[in-house]
Amino acid sequence: MKQSIFGRIAQLAKANINALLDQAEDPQKMLDQMVRDYKANITEAEGAVAQTIGNLRMLEDDYNEDVRNAQDWGSKALAASRKADEFRAAGNPADAQKFDNLAKVALQRQISSENEAKSAQPNIAAQTEIVDKLKTGLQQMQGKLNELNSKRNELIARSKTASAQLQVNDALKSIDIMDPTSEVSRFEEKIRREEAKVRGQNELAASSLDAQFNSLEDLGEQTEIEARLAALKAGHSPAPSAISASDTVDEADFDKL
Repeated sequence: MKQSIFGRIAQLAKANINALLDQAEDPQKMLDQMVRDYKANITEAEGAVAQTIGNLRMLEDDYNEDVRNAQDWGSKALAASRKADEFRAAGNPADAQKFDNLAKVALQRQISSENEAKSAQPNIAAQTEIVDKLKTGLQQMQGKLNELNSKRNELIARSKTASAQLQVNDALKSIDIMDPTSEVSRFEEKIRREEAKVRGQNELAASSLDAQFNSLEDLGEQTEIEARLAALKAGHSPAPSAISASDTVDEADFDKL
């Protein structure tokens, strides 16, 4: 049980998080699940390690008790031996033998306690090594959990940034497809055509007005001619006026008068 737990801790501690992330369809969900799994494994491992440590402490308590018992039985054996010597010196061999027998019993129990303490030492050493490895494994797991949390936070931030960039790119694409400035340009072109039409109308109006003025000038000249002709018929001399190039006549016409 202890070995299997340690093997699992070692395997989890060596897990290649980057490889797992590369295979993830939804990295955030996978990371969240991995964090939960790691926490659950750490909790389970902590319980197993705590039990292992508890068992080690029990072995150490038993060992220490055996050492104390060996010391106590040694003291009792020494006291009984001294008491036997006192009775023997006092000429009481029966009581002396009695306390010598008690000393032997105490020595036997001392040896038994010492043997139990010695037999426990290898087990305590092995359990201590296992506990140290399990503690190291837990530390590695906690380090991986911290790395996993950091990776999760980094990936989520990168995912949000990428998502925002995709939205911007999509917006830019939609602007390229339906560029509002192109609509403005279309309206501008329409206005330019309308302005050009107005200019054409103005030019037409101006041409018509010039023609009217020209006709007025022609009418004025005819009116003056008629007025002079009437004056000649009435016996008056017409007032001289500037003669334009258009007023020239054929001299032969005068010869006919």
